[in-house]
Amino acid sequence: MTMKASGDIGDLLNIMTALRDKETGCPWDVKQDFQSIKPYTIEEAYEVADAIERNDPEDLCDELGDLLLQVVFHAQMAKEEELFSFEDVVLAINKKMIRRHPHVFGTGDADTGEAVKIKWDEIKAEEKQERAERRAARGLPSEGNGFLDQVSRAMPANEEALKIQKKASKVGFDWNDPSLVLDKMEEEIAELRAEIANKNNDKIKDELGDLMFVLVNLGRHVDVNPEMALRDTNTKFRTRFAHIEDRLNQANKTLESASLEEMEAYWQEAKTL
Repeated sequence: MTMKASGDIGDLLNIMTALRDKETGCPWDVKQDFQSIKPYTIEEAYEVADAIERNDPEDLCDELGDLLLQVVFHAQMAKEEELFSFEDVVLAINKKMIRRHPHVFGTGDADTGEAVKIKWDEIKAEEKQERAERRAARGLPSEGNGFLDQVSRAMPANEEALKIQKKASKVGFDWNDPSLVLDKMEEEIAELRAEIANKNNDKIKDELGDLMFVLVNLGRHVDVNPEMALRDTNTKFRTRFAHIEDRLNQANKTLESASLEEMEAYWQEAKTL
């Protein structure tokens, strides 16, 4: 089968259909399902974020294509199972955007960012209720009606923690001073130290999770996104470690043969650059 690349979304849909053809398609693509593709979908979203952080528009274009492919892949598998189609996906998001922006596409009035957000949350609540009714009509279990059930469990843990905390804060369950969060952090560190001394792995995991939750909370209180802060630190570590590697190469040494003292000296050197 011969195909030419184009900018037509229809061609991408045809390519995915061909890849999934049980007789003539790609063996790897044919055997995939929603669960097996899910990690790739998440990974591609992070690749998009990485291209944005690196300010690389050419790479961003490429990564957005990879992410779009994931949408098309899931839609094709759903179509094969007669669940929904790519056109249904497009229709759903079009309807949602029009509904959530009545100040643009309707008669609603919202002239500030805060007014838009308030209306957005109201419409989301309406949509959640309608979705619950549709699930009940199909005999599916409820998604949960608790206050925090509105926060998705599917997102990365740091982001879930941040949204949980913001949600709880709306009803006053929150600290009002970053210093109080720091006090709580010191308390959690002490508890973690104790469990490490006791060598209780289950408790260590529990206390480490508590500490990470408090760290996310601290970021929120000082207006620093913890995910972005950690990503910046990862980049900084990569840069400094690359300096260690370069300096060792200049000395005809390898990372494996270098002592910790040598690597630490080059690390400190990297910090001054």
